[in-house]
Amino acid sequence: MPYCYDWPRPAVTADVCALSRDEDGAWHVLLIERANPPFAGHLALPGGFLDVDREDLETTARRELFEETGIHAPKAMPLLGIYSNPGRDPRGHTVTGVWLALFDWPPPEPKAADDAAAAQWLPVSQARPLAFDHERILADALAFLASREEAGFGDKAEGGNKEI
Repeated sequence: MPYCYDWPRPAVTADVCALSRDEDGAWHVLLIERANPPFAGHLALPGGFLDVDREDLETTARRELFEETGIHAPKAMPLLGIYSNPGRDPRGHTVTGVWLALFDWPPPEPKAADDAAAAQWLPVSQARPLAFDHERILADALAFLASREEAGFGDKAEGGNKEI
């Protein structure tokens, strides 16, 4: 029997920021159109709620990416960050771990399913507005990749996916 606490607890989710760079060097991001509230009809990163007592958070990210887009996550998928601003989700305090997934160009074709009404790769320049705090997450991912390039770390292709 689970212990009941006097203090409220946040919900826990995982998201994936999947990116692919075209021949001209422009980044494209994988987005879903949300089928359900909140933000029904808005673009968002693929993601969803932790299956409590069944999986860890990275497994949640991989599962949600596949369930919503039909795309398998790359073997190497580093944690981009934890996002926990109390106002980031109108349903209540939600903490999310975000994983970064890089794909070769052209990236795999998504097929929307589960609670995604549509799924598509969009140039980052056209990927706004986004639901929740996903614009900040996307900006953080691009800043992370730019800092790696400045430091001389290149992307290494492996099995159709990029390793960071």
